[in-house]
Amino acid sequence: MKRILLLGGTADARRLADALHQSGIQVIYSLAGLVRIPQVDCELLVGGFTQFGGLVNYLQDKAQQGLAIDAIVDVTHPYAQTMSSKAVLAAQQVGIPCWRFHRPAWQQETGDNWHFYQSEEDLLSALANYQRPLLSAGQMTQEWLQTLVAQPQMDNIIWRTAVPAKFSLPDKVVWLKAIGPFAYEDELALLTEHKIDVIVSKNSGGKATYAKLVAAWNLNLPVYLQARPELPPADKEFDDLAVCLQACQQAWAN
Repeated sequence: MKRILLLGGTADARRLADALHQSGIQVIYSLAGLVRIPQVDCELLVGGFTQFGGLVNYLQDKAQQGLAIDAIVDVTHPYAQTMSSKAVLAAQQVGIPCWRFHRPAWQQETGDNWHFYQSEEDLLSALANYQRPLLSAGQMTQEWLQTLVAQPQMDNIIWRTAVPAKFSLPDKVVWLKAIGPFAYEDELALLTEHKIDVIVSKNSGGKATYAKLVAAWNLNLPVYLQARPELPPADKEFDDLAVCLQACQQAWAN
């Protein structure tokens, strides 16, 4: 039986882990576990690889125990740049393949008022013309938030994440805990109630958090999307989950 290390933390990863397990492949499903821990039928590894001395050390230890990992399948979030990069390098070091699935990025359509930014510095400059942003691009640094609040035109900032910040929030920053999927009606109500004049988001792809972009379109709100990070190429890359599943089954199922 082939043994696969599946790097997850997304709904796609959970679905793939269950499907591969049902196919007779031994799956070790790894995730940080910062938001929530899913129910899966396969072996679950929570907390990352620092506890084992790093990913390479974990892979080498498993091999020494006679439980060698045959391949890594990276199904992390498209912005998990550090983990995706480490997966490629670790697989090369121990001589196993690393495959990657990332869901396709959202594509701009007619009427979308989208802008793309590369860094927090770029975003800070872009927000100088707005008063009430919705920040939904994940964690921000304390220094960055303080600089944003200090902009003279800034009135009120809504910051929505799944995990709370590890620092005290500046005045004018209202934190909302929320985990998708989000309904269009709820997103429209949020934007209207707080008089949001600009949205900040990652280009995550998928349906779970897309509703805010539809609401932005209907309200004619600008959206600033963080560009996806550049990653080292994996041995195989997929943007269709069904195709990825079929390839894994063909390669590793009994």
